[in-house]
Amino acid sequence: MAKMLVAYYSRTKHTRHMAEEVAEGAKAEGGLEVECKEVKNVPAKDLLKYDAIVLGSPTYYGGMAAEVKKLLDESVAFHGQLEGKVGGAFSSSGNIGGGNETTILDILQGLLIHGMVVQGTASGDHYGPVAIGDVDDRARKECRKLGRNVAALTKRLHG
Repeated sequence: MAKMLVAYYSRTKHTRHMAEEVAEGAKAEGGLEVECKEVKNVPAKDLLKYDAIVLGSPTYYGGMAAEVKKLLDESVAFHGQLEGKVGGAFSSSGNIGGGNETTILDILQGLLIHGMVVQGTASGDHYGPVAIGDVDDRARKECRKLGRNVAALTKRLHG
C-alpha cells in the first residue's frame, strides 16, 4: 500500500491544524497509509519510505520556517532518490498578502529539484492551501482537497 507523509512546523498550531485537515482529506480518499508528523520528528532518511510528501509551514518573511528548510537541506543527502514521488505544500500567515504563496512556492521548489511530481489545481488555492490565522471553512476545504488530490495521484502513480 502506498504511504503519504504530511509534515509540518507550527508554533501557533495554525499550520498544525492545516496539516490535520490535509491528512483527513487523504484518508477520506482511501487506499493509502497517511502519517501526520511535526518536521522535528522526521529524519531526512525517512522521506525515502513515503510515496507522497506534503510539507506545511507558517510564512516567515515570505518563505518557509527554518525547521522545514532544515528538513529539505538534510534531504540533499538523498538527492535523486525522491524522484517520482508526489509532493505538495501549504502555508499559513498572519494576514492577507503575508507571503503564503511565496512560501508554498519556496517549498515546492525544493520538492521539484528532488524530481518530485506536483499537481496544481485550476480552482481555489492554485499552488496549495493557504490560511490567514487559524483554519476557517475555506481553508479547511482547500486543505482537504489537497489531501484528496495528492492521495489520488499517488495511488495512480504508485498503486
